[in-house]
Amino acid sequence: MRTGVYGGTFNPIHRGHVHILGEFARRLGLGRVLLIPTGIPPHKRPQSLASSARRVEMCRLAAQELPEIQVVVSRIELERPGKSFTSVTLSQLSGLYPADDFFLLMGEDMFLTVDNWHNAATIFRLASLCASPRSQAGLERLRAKKRELEALGARCFVEDIPFWDVSSTMVRELAAKQKPLKGLVPEKVAEYIEKNGIYREAQNNDL
Repeated sequence: MRTGVYGGTFNPIHRGHVHILGEFARRLGLGRVLLIPTGIPPHKRPQSLASSARRVEMCRLAAQELPEIQVVVSRIELERPGKSFTSVTLSQLSGLYPADDFFLLMGEDMFLTVDNWHNAATIFRLASLCASPRSQAGLERLRAKKRELEALGARCFVEDIPFWDVSSTMVRELAAKQKPLKGLVPEKVAEYIEKNGIYREAQNNDL
């Protein structure tokens, strides 16, 4: 099976994430997508980080917006101690699903730095790297990086998916002020954040 692997802090998951997931699934013919909330992010400080249970639930609610795609919310990184390295996750997944072809979905910033990640050679061996731009000039940067990564042995797909101008930081800041989140996150996610008062005490940060 062609399986997408989409990891992230998802603090919270927003419409940009859902849009990217859906577009990659359709364009690459993915049979399913594993949506994987990160445990301890290796590159970010976990400030104003909602609990793992809440982030899993928000991912589950967001996945309901894509009924035509098999989206499986996985706790694989949350149940593993230590930092959530992608190379370790892919090694675990390839053991669980040995017949699958994995497609690692990521945004512009991640793709541009992936060769510096922990055990990058393992990532290149176990999954195809799939990226889309987050800026007007991003597509050309991604295409240039694709050539560089392919020279290192990676398999890459760069898709010109229209990007949504939304970030988790933006959502948290609005939620902290009890401002409406309409249009930024799936409706059920917005209701869940409001009902549970998530991020209400959040301060500005770079998560």
